[in-house]
Amino acid sequence: MKKRSLAALTAILVVVPLVAAAPGQRAGATESGPGDAARPAESTLVGGVDLDTVTIPELQARMNRGSLSSLRLTLAYLRRIKAVDPRINAVLRTSPTALRQAAASDLRHRLGKPRGPLDGIPVLLKDNVNTRDMPTTAGSLALAGSPPDTDAELVGKLRAAGAVILGKTNLSEWANFRAAKPTSGWSAVGGQTNNPYVLDRNPCGSSSGSAAALAASLAQVAIGTETDGSIVCPAGMNGVVGLKPSLGVVSQSGVVPISAEQDTAGPMARNVIDAALTLAVLGGRDTVRTDGAPSRTEAGLMDAGLMDAAGRPGGLRGKRIGLWRLPSLGAEVDALMTRTAERLTDAGAEVVEVSMPYQERLAELEFPALLSEFHRDIDAYLPTREGPQDLTELIEFNRTHPREQTCFAGQELFEQALAAPSTTDPEYLAMRAELTDLSRRSIDEVMAAHDLDAIASPANPPAWTTDCARGDNDVIPSSTPAAVAGYPSLSVPAGFVGELPVGLLLMAGDRQDAELLSLGAAVEHRLDAWRAPRYLPSTPSGTSR
Repeated sequence: MKKRSLAALTAILVVVPLVAAAPGQRAGATESGPGDAARPAESTLVGGVDLDTVTIPELQARMNRGSLSSLRLTLAYLRRIKAVDPRINAVLRTSPTALRQAAASDLRHRLGKPRGPLDGIPVLLKDNVNTRDMPTTAGSLALAGSPPDTDAELVGKLRAAGAVILGKTNLSEWANFRAAKPTSGWSAVGGQTNNPYVLDRNPCGSSSGSAAALAASLAQVAIGTETDGSIVCPAGMNGVVGLKPSLGVVSQSGVVPISAEQDTAGPMARNVIDAALTLAVLGGRDTVRTDGAPSRTEAGLMDAGLMDAAGRPGGLRGKRIGLWRLPSLGAEVDALMTRTAERLTDAGAEVVEVSMPYQERLAELEFPALLSEFHRDIDAYLPTREGPQDLTELIEFNRTHPREQTCFAGQELFEQALAAPSTTDPEYLAMRAELTDLSRRSIDEVMAAHDLDAIASPANPPAWTTDCARGDNDVIPSSTPAAVAGYPSLSVPAGFVGELPVGLLLMAGDRQDAELLSLGAAVEHRLDAWRAPRYLPSTPSGTSR
């Protein structure tokens, strides 16, 4: 980011808390007094703010004027992890240096030299993102030995921005690319992550721990990764915000891979403002697109008027949104989409019903292509770590370690990937070329035909019950077009089916990340659909799947 861009963004952050409130923010919060330290560890109140609803700009304003410290904020999150996480099992480990990082940030704030909007902000990382000072396992015992030698590039950007790396979150083992019938949120390293809204329900995969931790207010923001649906589905199912950026906006260097053609890390948060500010750091000016062009993310965030859209109810007026209903997700979800469309229309948006072409063909081609890409990319990653050095050795490791089979025994995807065509094979090359073409056309043609600003669809069904024997009930096609095309998609809370959250997935064209975040902030403000989880043990059988 250019210095003047950073200065402008910092100035915006000082003003935003005065004009914009987070969705569902409680009124009447006061500065803390002597009794604040006596609140139970489960409390979301710290330093006069509610962790459930506070935004990064509000936290920065308080840290800048000295009414809140990063150390106090980090301690509050660590206390909540200790008190709350045993119910949901989302956090694998906390960083032994988190408090030291927070103290260093406080010193920078006192000297008037904060490094930007994430300075002092506690961040959790999905455990497939390399960290030099903590294990990075992808949920597998095969990688549970020594930490990587270096941080992932995105972790370096977070550290340089002053963020407090709070710890690592559980995930679906190998990002749900191991078994034909996996159970999302389970890993041999971390066990099963639960949905904070209803504990016997699934958090969706594979950024399950990141999403569940945010829903429970165990960090201010988290990092997830997605190949197809693994940010936006957990975000929707856990009632938080998740952005899958355009491919190439965030570096994948140092992230355990599935496919370089589709993988991306992205921000997850309880509100769009925080997701946008985190993306500005993750993107960075030195991140390049796959075609070599520099990313426009940081400048675009301001150019698109994100903060203005978040603070002004009229931000939807004149916007055209295509609604892709997906009735296969159930009548209750479809009814919620109808109510959502009505609310957006009442705010001045034009909502038109659309269908997405080429989806059957995409479903036929995507999985075979991913098998070839996984074999190539995991064989490149494993030699950078101790443990199995290629996919063949990894398959043998799983066969000989019973703990890897305690929820589900299968590793059919590994075995199929081992036998898949090489990525130099003409058959594979034809598949990937057709995938790229059809996925991009599926979005571009619909948006052009209806003159749309974005396409909307349900991000998820109501969470299904977690069942190792059955596996997931997760045929959710809404994420596929943007995931395969490398286009951005954003999940924001849309409402509930009973006690279970459902997200609204927004997708747009190539490199439209900033514009999508701006629109998402306005949608979030209008729907105001977030509510805190109640950690219910179960719900009536009428809402089960």
